[in-house]
Amino acid sequence: MSAPALRIRDLADRRVAVWGYGREGRAALAALRTHLPQLAPTLLCPAAEASAVRATEPGLTLRAGEPDADVLAAFEIVIKSPGISARRPEIAAAAMRGTRFTSGTALWFAERTDARVVAVTGTKGKSTTSALLAHLARSLGVRTALAGNIGVPLLELLDADAALWVVELSSFQTADAAAPELGVITCLYEEHLDWHGSRERYVADKLQLADRARTLLVNAGQPELLRLTAAHPHRHLFSDDSGWRVDDAAIRRGVDAVWPLRDLPLPGRHNALNACAALAALDLLGFDARAAAPALARFHALPHRLQRLGERDGLHWVNDSIATTPQATLAALDSLTGRAVTVIVGGHERGLDWDTFVARCRTAPPQAVICQGANGPRIAAALDAAGGAVRCERVADLAAAVAAARALTPVDGVVLLSPGAPSFDQFHDYAERGRAFAALAGFDAGLIGGIAGLGIA
Repeated sequence: MSAPALRIRDLADRRVAVWGYGREGRAALAALRTHLPQLAPTLLCPAAEASAVRATEPGLTLRAGEPDADVLAAFEIVIKSPGISARRPEIAAAAMRGTRFTSGTALWFAERTDARVVAVTGTKGKSTTSALLAHLARSLGVRTALAGNIGVPLLELLDADAALWVVELSSFQTADAAAPELGVITCLYEEHLDWHGSRERYVADKLQLADRARTLLVNAGQPELLRLTAAHPHRHLFSDDSGWRVDDAAIRRGVDAVWPLRDLPLPGRHNALNACAALAALDLLGFDARAAAPALARFHALPHRLQRLGERDGLHWVNDSIATTPQATLAALDSLTGRAVTVIVGGHERGLDWDTFVARCRTAPPQAVICQGANGPRIAAALDAAGGAVRCERVADLAAAVAAARALTPVDGVVLLSPGAPSFDQFHDYAERGRAFAALAGFDAGLIGGIAGLGIA
């Protein structure tokens, strides 16, 4: 039998460390200061961040550098940031010696058992689906929180009230979600293999949400997802003939056309499916999804997700920096069918399979593919091995890729950044990469903006 979930009060008078000083780590420290002011936690952070932390947190006990099992085992409880893989051997070794590991997400769920929660995960579409769901619920007058992996750590809202909590969870966080009223899984492909260790572990970690959710909503268009969730006693579907689905002209509820696709301010069939997931979730929560549907017209697309930056030098520039899998890049290309598209791919190497992308380039080639970044040579080699149906250019980095795209794309064509890979070889995250792309294209990167609607409204 597993130990009961830790609450913040359980940390009193214990040896506690917070591991990571990103936004999740800072939220954990703030929550501890508010609810356990006598506690003196230790912060574990990279040596490169130590001087900045000491300047902003002068009274905080700090241990700089990568902790090993001995360092971790010196603490009774470690609050770990989600980007730190739970599969690391030093974590297992410290756990064997009695250290308990938790997270800000787990602490929030333990504290807020009163909250009405819909938790959203999936390889792609989880942020847009979460934001759409919050937007649609608010259009019905429901006081709604939008938080989690999308940008606001749950602990930042620990003492706030909302009638509905829309919580986006990454695959790193699904194990920490305790019994949400509704779980939504948008889709399932391979990703984050460096964190999870294998595709099988990644799938198993994602599906922990299915194990925890009292009611489950999944994409009927994914046979593997259907098979893996078939045993859930309260499973519902979207993208099936009887429920919320998409055809060539409209979002439908069964046979009824509810909203025309031409009025959806989000490009691509995949975004229409995200809208279906949000509408189906509203139905399952007991709200009037049909009444909320007109609010789709007022939804603002999230930055770095097929974001149309505008026109420069006779070319149209589209920022899809959030695309960190080849499947996401394929969806971006599908949304631009009929256009002359130069697509920039490549980034941090995670060993993902690019065969489907290569097959698409062989049968329906874009104008050109520019391969850059750490895994660019591997993608280019796969394209070359497929017979050279598409023009493929190899460059070192994003700056060189943008310069090559200017030279290769015809007037009125599209330059699409949809890397199909993470950004960590050159940038801190996908948002920094997207801003760099905008600046290289000649736009004001400061105007890209953040995600609207975060927090409670």
